[in-house]
Amino acid sequence: MDTNAPVLIGADTLEALIGKIFQASGCDAAEAGRIAHHLLGANLAGHDSHGVVRVPRYVEWQQAGYVVAGQQAEVVTDGGAFAVLDGHYGFGQTVAPQATALGIERAQQHGTAIIALRNAGHIGRVGAYSEQALAAGLISIHFVNVAGSVLVAPFGGTERRFSTAPFSVGVPTSPPVVLDFATSHVAEGKVLVASNGGKPLPADALIEPDGTLSGDPHTLYGPYEQVGPRSPANGLGAIRAFGEHKGSGLAFMCEILAGAFTGGGCSGPVNARGRIANGMLSIFISPRHFGTEAGFRQTAEDYVAWVKSCRPSKPGGEVLAPGEPEARLRAERLAKGVPLQPDTWASIVQCARRLGVRVPN
Repeated sequence: MDTNAPVLIGADTLEALIGKIFQASGCDAAEAGRIAHHLLGANLAGHDSHGVVRVPRYVEWQQAGYVVAGQQAEVVTDGGAFAVLDGHYGFGQTVAPQATALGIERAQQHGTAIIALRNAGHIGRVGAYSEQALAAGLISIHFVNVAGSVLVAPFGGTERRFSTAPFSVGVPTSPPVVLDFATSHVAEGKVLVASNGGKPLPADALIEPDGTLSGDPHTLYGPYEQVGPRSPANGLGAIRAFGEHKGSGLAFMCEILAGAFTGGGCSGPVNARGRIANGMLSIFISPRHFGTEAGFRQTAEDYVAWVKSCRPSKPGGEVLAPGEPEARLRAERLAKGVPLQPDTWASIVQCARRLGVRVPN
């Protein structure tokens, strides 16, 4: 028997368990359900790094007071087609959807909207907010940073200077096109998954202080127990930016736009507040208001089809549009269950039992 084989958990069972964990940790039922649904959604889309592997860490942050239940995103500057919101360190799965909903409302009214969100708890998979806008027929662009989190070395360096600085774009074609990625070589959550016995990291994903490339999670986390917390503060190395200078440059812009511009702060210099927070600068565009919606959709869909018709580089291969792998995997995991590495599942079970939550057999 392979003790490292993934554990398959039904999506409904997993979502219900995660919801109970967050209710037990002090969230009301609605917020706990939002957090569970969002984290499960990341796993269903194949973004396991932003899924339920985060549960024990979220609970630790909440118990430490770094993220606060029951918060609402507050509008602090309102210019009609633009607004600045403060998340007051509330759960990202509460305040980021609120910011996105406001952006959708304003873009439907004005044709475009720019929404700056600061001081949000970890907002999870950023593509979810592109999908929220897509459901309303809108194009959206999202620049995200993590204030107080330095994990990524800039191109040409070995010391941490950037957060993982995600970026996402959603385009309402049929099917929709959703681009969503961290500007780091790998998301920090993928290092977390790998440290729990999941998919190994590329051998050049991390960098040691002496410039040696590494795929060992200990480079980022330092020593750790097989089942238990992981802290990047304990490691000496860094994650590398993707795409050499190009990814490093995009990360730079995410920090400046989502961090400095929103007022939430950049990844560093590290401040003394003791917590991290997401900033997100979002742009929403309503094709209907521009008077070219039908032509835009037809031209975009024709282009997607033409790109996908490209001859594959490998026999039996296929060229996919952004968002297609996630859609296919979502259908598969809903049908067959969500695969979790044994150490990830053990950490969730341990977290649940500490909170007095019964874990289904």
